[in-house]
Amino acid sequence: MGAGALDTRIRFEQRTKTQDPRLGTYIYTWAEVATVWADVQDMVPSRAERIADGIAIQMRPTRVRIRYRTDITSDMRVIIGSDTYRIVGGTAELGRRDRLEMVCEVLTTEGVAP
Repeated sequence: MGAGALDTRIRFEQRTKTQDPRLGTYIYTWAEVATVWADVQDMVPSRAERIADGIAIQMRPTRVRIRYRTDITSDMRVIIGSDTYRIVGGTAELGRRDRLEMVCEVLTTEGVAP
């Protein structure tokens, strides 16, 4: 993958859990894992794919490709611009540890799938 294709700056975040020392309750937050350059492309499935696989267009699936890393997992979220995405497909290794590809869906303002 040429450097020219990596034209979007994205951020990976992982959910962290800490315990409040006074109350004993758990506090969930998101911590930054990495900020990288990526190739981000909206995916538009064909009519046959929507019918056969039950893909819903309103979920706005997006394909994200980055240089290969070992610290990216599917339980993370991706911040692209002002939108927050969850990883729903991948992370798939392309080539011989050349790059990673994942399919992401945008989350609503409440942080849940539409």
